[in-house]
Amino acid sequence: MTTLLYDSTFEGLFTAIFEVFEYRYENAEIIAKENYTQENFFAEMHEVITDFEKSDRVLKKLEENLGKEGISQLMLVYFSERKDLERLILSAILHSIKHPKQNILKDFGNDDMLEISKICRSVGRERHRMLAFVRFELLQDEVYFAKIEPDFNVLPLIRKHFKDRYADQKWMIFDLKRHYGIFYDLKNVEFFFPDESLLQNFRNSEQFHHEEEKKYQTLWQCYFIKTGIPERKNMKLHVQWMPKRYWKYLTEKF
Repeated sequence: MTTLLYDSTFEGLFTAIFEVFEYRYENAEIIAKENYTQENFFAEMHEVITDFEKSDRVLKKLEENLGKEGISQLMLVYFSERKDLERLILSAILHSIKHPKQNILKDFGNDDMLEISKICRSVGRERHRMLAFVRFELLQDEVYFAKIEPDFNVLPLIRKHFKDRYADQKWMIFDLKRHYGIFYDLKNVEFFFPDESLLQNFRNSEQFHHEEEKKYQTLWQCYFIKTGIPERKNMKLHVQWMPKRYWKYLTEKF
């Protein structure tokens, strides 16, 4: 058994996959360094140095076999943060190399491909919910701010949507669970990773609200209440479409 340790990045993972083939490792496992605990003292260790050229070569080969849609599905597996994501992605690539003319991601007779399909549905559903449930708050510096805590690491997957939709205003979305965010400055969307000392400010963004923000929040809450029809209230259906775990960041649920 050879254990390949990588830096947990997408490019690092695909560099590791390239080196599985480059060094012809017959029995290999890929593990992010941050998740590695030495349990098998007899395993051979191989430290992977991220190489964008190697990563691109794997992606180009995959695009030939699976198309861009197939690569997008493997990206969803990566962003799922599953403990076995490396094994599943490597399994898919090995299967693709063996059957280059088949769309192996639709081979649901294969347990790993079936699991990948389930993961893609779950991550895709979470991404869609983030598009619907993000609520921006106007801060004192005229930046619109939103905080989220998704089950999966979907922030990179929603970046383009918000850039296209809110191109005329500065905004920031921060993932409280993973301690990083994206910021749009009217030109570009950039990732940012604040120091531990600043995290409390992001959690308690209310203290930085613009003076107009509370007025708008009150107005929206009143509208939400007045447009509801008590006789048609169906909490079971309501929770089905809007799970309670999202409520704490929805203005209408304050």
